[in-house]
Amino acid sequence: MDYNDQMKNRIKRIEGQLRGILKMMEEDKDCKEVITQLSASRTALDRTIGLIVSANLIECVREADKNGENTEEIVKEAVNLLVKSR
Repeated sequence: MDYNDQMKNRIKRIEGQLRGILKMMEEDKDCKEVITQLSASRTALDRTIGLIVSANLIECVREADKNGENTEEIVKEAVNLLVKSR
């Protein structure tokens, strides 16, 4: 799997969000503000997981199709990964 710059940048952004949340906690910020930022971070992680799984699925299906293999199992595995991430 080739993790492109877009994927890596998303993770770096999330890392920054998490550092910001930790700083908010250290500064005793309001609970609602912290939870809002935690929720935003979780959403960003979920979207990044979806992006990575879909990119990998496309790559795997193309390779399997090229080799004349059945792609059904690959799709099932990708769906399972998404379900487990929730």
